[in-house]
Amino acid sequence: MTDRTAVRTFTPPFTPPTRFAVPGRIAVSGEAATAWQTATLTGIRRETPRAATFRLAVPRWAGHLPGQHLMVRLTAADGYTAQRHYSIASAPDDSGHIELTLDHVPGGEVSGWFHTVARPGDTVEVRGPLSGFFAWPGDRPALLLGAGSGVVPLMSMVRHHRACGLAVPLRMLVSARSPEELIYARELGAETTPVFTRSAPAGVPVGRITAVHVVSLLGEQSDDGWEAYVCGSNGFAEHASRLLVAAGRPVDRIRVERFG
Repeated sequence: MTDRTAVRTFTPPFTPPTRFAVPGRIAVSGEAATAWQTATLTGIRRETPRAATFRLAVPRWAGHLPGQHLMVRLTAADGYTAQRHYSIASAPDDSGHIELTLDHVPGGEVSGWFHTVARPGDTVEVRGPLSGFFAWPGDRPALLLGAGSGVVPLMSMVRHHRACGLAVPLRMLVSARSPEELIYARELGAETTPVFTRSAPAGVPVGRITAVHVVSLLGEQSDDGWEAYVCGSNGFAEHASRLLVAAGRPVDRIRVERFG
């Protein structure tokens, strides 16, 4: 960070989200994964009352695949550091910029700094891209299931699919408490089916993602080469994975990234 000092509210050691080693992992450059570099905040865009997108200029960014994440490190004036893993929201391009969409976590040291202290021109350190397991190169049909901020890496895939005009099928189911808490609501298109668990627009049922949602999307898939990508809390990841397995999807075609 710059001359603004983060409030030291984070005390437990940070545990990265669980990732499972399964066939199909994409190799990640060891050099890119270990090198820290300076990123400059160039813009902030509000997504929901609790979530915002932060655009970072990273001059030496080596590029990423949709679904990958990076590590962010903040350093206070006295040398104290805090670091977290965050999914990359933007599609790969050659702009020299990446975007992160962060929930404002109550008491969160790093997310709290981004939401309450950070301003364009501030700098942070980043390292990545990381993890080849959850990456989608755009070469196979994809069914995406996300809840809350779990939509962030999935949106990178959607944006990549649109930007490249890919012909492979891509469908997304996204769960949010209410329309006001649906991240990227203004961007979502025909590829996306939103599900609301607390309140919904008139005429839209309230509830969790169900087998009916999954089966209806799988019915549109004519190519068995697709893969499912699930991202969300532990509870959501377990629920969505069970629905996919019950629908007859092979376990080795389901990639799960969870948090919390």
